[in-house]
Amino acid sequence: MKKSLWITIGVVALLLSVLVWYKFFFVFGEGVKSGYLNYAIKKGYVFKTYEGKLIQEGFGGNKTGSVTSYEFEFSVSDPEIFKQLESNSGKNFDLHYKEYKGNLPWRGNTKYVVDKVVNMK
Repeated sequence: MKKSLWITIGVVALLLSVLVWYKFFFVFGEGVKSGYLNYAIKKGYVFKTYEGKLIQEGFGGNKTGSVTSYEFEFSVSDPEIFKQLESNSGKNFDLHYKEYKGNLPWRGNTKYVVDKVVNMK
């Protein structure tokens, strides 16, 4: 009886740890987004995180041939990358990001985390 209880607790703990890893640490996707940097800010009550917004222009929307803009909100993991973004607001950037299934308070407010500036114009 006691042995089966420990086995059950071990299996439940293993399953929970796999679920937490999948939700918060597994990189679901990664890629590059391009657009004009709208803002880069440092904010937060307890955990000060770096956040930003990229404005992407493109065709689409409800009207045929109309120009629309898409917003890509992201968090930044590296303070050096944040400094580069902060000092060049309004410029066109190509940003490499990683997408997670969930966000952690100390990693940022979004599930998209920028880890590299590919290009800046």
